[in-house]
Amino acid sequence: MKRAKIVELFRRLRELDPHPTTELDYTTPFELLVAVILSAQATDVGVNKATRKLFPVANTPQAILDLGEDGLKRYISTIGLFNGKAKNLIATCRILVEQHGAEVPRSREALEALPGVGRKTANVVLNTAFGEPTIAVDTHIFRVSNRTGLARGETVRAVEDALNKVVPDEFRKDAHHWLILHGRYVCKARRPDCPSCAINDLCAYRHKTVTHAA
Repeated sequence: MKRAKIVELFRRLRELDPHPTTELDYTTPFELLVAVILSAQATDVGVNKATRKLFPVANTPQAILDLGEDGLKRYISTIGLFNGKAKNLIATCRILVEQHGAEVPRSREALEALPGVGRKTANVVLNTAFGEPTIAVDTHIFRVSNRTGLARGETVRAVEDALNKVVPDEFRKDAHHWLILHGRYVCKARRPDCPSCAINDLCAYRHKTVTHAA
């Protein structure tokens, strides 16, 4: 996609949603980190239901350590893969307390050293909690980037690298949120709602739908 189209694409997405953000509920960087770890292979809605019960009881690394792994599981058992996530969260909280003064680190290296935190999670925390212009590529962003022709790649990392090259600086901080929300609600996996798409005419997708999705 040529630069003029890319600028117009993000200009339209910004016009629709000038201040996009995550749909995960959080009030501190630590709460965001917990929510993103829990969101792997789970919906934001499901995570929010669990954290609305968890965070009033334990929303600091030490408080979650005090719950213990079994105690934590009682709050997150409705989320997929909760056993492994509970184990990772306890280990992460221990590292935060022992090595980072119970604070979420602001470096990618330190974040990715935490159990349950990969590149995507680190990018989300750096972007959403700390305002860094990182782009976390999930399945929605991977799909939208390839479909539209914005940034094609065969792997998540390839798409991330391509996006970092083509997204203009003025849109970089919010690009992650615009693309994920567009993929979640418009450019859906099984049947994209092309007639309602604000960037339809800029998109290179060859199999556009011609009627509104149900």
